[in-house]
Parts: sequence; C-alpha cells; structure tokens
Amino acid sequence: MNSDRIPFQIKRLTKEHLADFQALVNLFNLVFEEESNIGSATHLLKLLSSENFIVLAAFAENEVVGGLTAYELPMYYSDSSEIFLYDLAIKPEYQRRGIGKGLMQRLTAHCIQQGIKEFFVMAHAEDEHAIEFYHATGGESENVVNFLFETLE
Repeated sequence: MNSDRIPFQIKRLTKEHLADFQALVNLFNLVFEEESNIGSATHLLKLLSSENFIVLAAFAENEVVGGLTAYELPMYYSDSSEIFLYDLAIKPEYQRRGIGKGLMQRLTAHCIQQGIKEFFVMAHAEDEHAIEFYHATGGESENVVNFLFETLE
C-alpha cells in the first residue's frame, strides 16, 4: 500500500448530506466485505438528525474515501457522556495515508469540545490491522468478553 499522504477533508455529516452518508455506508460494506446492506433514506435521515449520532466522512478529490460513525452515550454516573466508535473504514486504495489518523483526531477534538473524557471502540481479536491501528493512534486495549443476544429470528 502507498504511504504517501494525500490532501483530504473531514466533515461531519448532517441530514443535508444523505447521499454522502449512503456512499459511506456502501464503503463500509465494501471494506468489511459485507452484503450490500443499507437502511432506508427515512431511517438514515433520522440518524443524521440525531445529536447523539456522529458521522465523520473523509473526502479526497470530492469523493467519500473513508469515515466513521459513533454514538454519544449519556452516562448516569455523572453529567457527562462517553462515545462509542461503531465503524471506521478507509477505502483500500486510500489506506495508510493518514486519513484514519485524521478521523481519530477529529473525533478526539469533538470529545474535547463537548467535555467528553473518553471514547471506546471494539475490534475483533483476529482483526490484527484494526488492533494495530487503534494502538498506533493512542488506544489502550482491555480484555473484554462481548456477548451478543439475538432477539429476532
């Protein structure tokens, strides 16, 4: 992969950016090698209208080349929140060019601006690339067992 830095912009998406959000979700499907799944426009607009849902998209040459989604979780132990970084992906041909690091820095700046002391992300133990990336961007790993409960057949 190319390690040359390229010019890119990061912006927070809102309900005015539905097409860009749809492009980002399609990028997630591509990078995560998932079936082409995407919610309805109505559902995506509802998410984009929520203050507790954060979408940061990276653009290079007027194209969505990466991004992240995160949720603000208001806490009840204090008057603050935590952020759960849900998805982060960069188009393969744009990886290792500083975009992922830029997205993490932008999310960190958002947290600081909002008085949020920490954010967290889960990575599959076998996803060595993701684990290396989160360590390289300052994350500290914890040993946690994640339980998944299916509620519908």
